[in-house]
Amino acid sequence: MVETRVAGIELGGTKCIASLASADGTILAQHTLPTLSPAETLPPLAVLLEQWRRDLPFAAIGVGSFGPVELDPAAPNHGHITSTSKPGWRDTDVLGALRGGHDEPWGFDTDVNAAALAEGRWGAAQGLTDYAYVTVGTGVGVGLIVNGRPTRGLAHCELGHIRVARLTGDDWAGACPYHGDCVEGLASGPAIKARLGERPIHGIPADDPVWQAVAHPLAQMCHAMLLTTAPRRILFGGGVIQGQPQLIGLIHAGLRESVAGYMAVPEAEDYCCAPGLGDKAGPLGPVALALDALEAAAETGTRAAA
Repeated sequence: MVETRVAGIELGGTKCIASLASADGTILAQHTLPTLSPAETLPPLAVLLEQWRRDLPFAAIGVGSFGPVELDPAAPNHGHITSTSKPGWRDTDVLGALRGGHDEPWGFDTDVNAAALAEGRWGAAQGLTDYAYVTVGTGVGVGLIVNGRPTRGLAHCELGHIRVARLTGDDWAGACPYHGDCVEGLASGPAIKARLGERPIHGIPADDPVWQAVAHPLAQMCHAMLLTTAPRRILFGGGVIQGQPQLIGLIHAGLRESVAGYMAVPEAEDYCCAPGLGDKAGPLGPVALALDALEAAAETGTRAAA
């Protein structure tokens, strides 16, 4: 019996991870390279995919990209990065560069939506159809899953850019180039570094007041999610959370305080928690997209899944 293989590309703001995997999520081969300019980043990934097509053929491909990205298959710029603040990447045709004219089934979504789907397939959200995956790192991204699928509409979820009630006494302007003190402008890695000034982020103790200032906007964001789509679990990943895991408890406590008894908030270990896949959620996200695309193609006979 021939093993089913799929390819996945996680295009992150700092690094890219290309994975070849089996249908059960086992990684068979993996390569990592830094995210530089489009001209320096996409061609090597395309070459790697061509090598895998030749030597280790795969049945589908998934691409999870930093954003914002255009996800509407009917849009002329579908598969493009759009209004990103990352220099040189605006209007880049990511999907076109990586597909290379091949017609295997494919899935394309944001990197955080992809990670959320991986958690639903293999991780801490198994069995749930309504949940959220939050990554706090270079930015603040949210994969919001409703009825088993990432939210869609005019655009994908961008909860990291909502404005929230500020922590009492905190009047720091924020670091988002678009919105100043949105959640990402207050809680992302670059925002924390900007807030600290000359203080190095590494070595800041877990009980330093700065972490409360980081947890507060994230708790406010969770408040908004709880009162809109009411996820049954909220998972927190990304470099900031991995480096400061106590933030999850602070976020949960801040959420309960903010909701103020209006809705029941489950206990921390059942509600605000770490991803079941740990740091593998990101690389496995595009693999989950590829498998979703392959399953959709088998069901409908189409060659693509939006």
